[in-house]
Amino acid sequence: MNGSEQHSSSLLAAVIDARVGEVMAADCPSRLVLNHVCSRWGVLVLVVLRSGMHRFSELRRKIGGVSEKMLSQTLQHLEADGFIDRKSLPVVPPHVEYRLTPLGEEVALQVENLTNWIEHNLPRIMQAREEMDLARLI
Repeated sequence: MNGSEQHSSSLLAAVIDARVGEVMAADCPSRLVLNHVCSRWGVLVLVVLRSGMHRFSELRRKIGGVSEKMLSQTLQHLEADGFIDRKSLPVVPPHVEYRLTPLGEEVALQVENLTNWIEHNLPRIMQAREEMDLARLI
């Protein structure tokens, strides 16, 4: 590799490093994305959309306890981050469909793995919680 190629390679590496987030830094944009993905409703939306396209009303039915406002905000955040596509069909009443983008598929798989792990280990987690509660009483 000649000097010019080394410089180009170093420059490319620096650009790539600059684009990689530093999630522990308070001002890093990756924190906002993490907040959207790991929010109370973001996790559940991503997991539901792993099964395919859903309408707003279907998402609301499947995700117990979510209000229309919170679901709408969550979908807007995930769409802005490039994780979901929103398709509005010109019919009456309005028909809007949501699906994961390829980037969304990647993050949703990771989130689904986490939710599966939690569900699988829930008895152990609940036992630890009970033990902590008992220890506080003593």
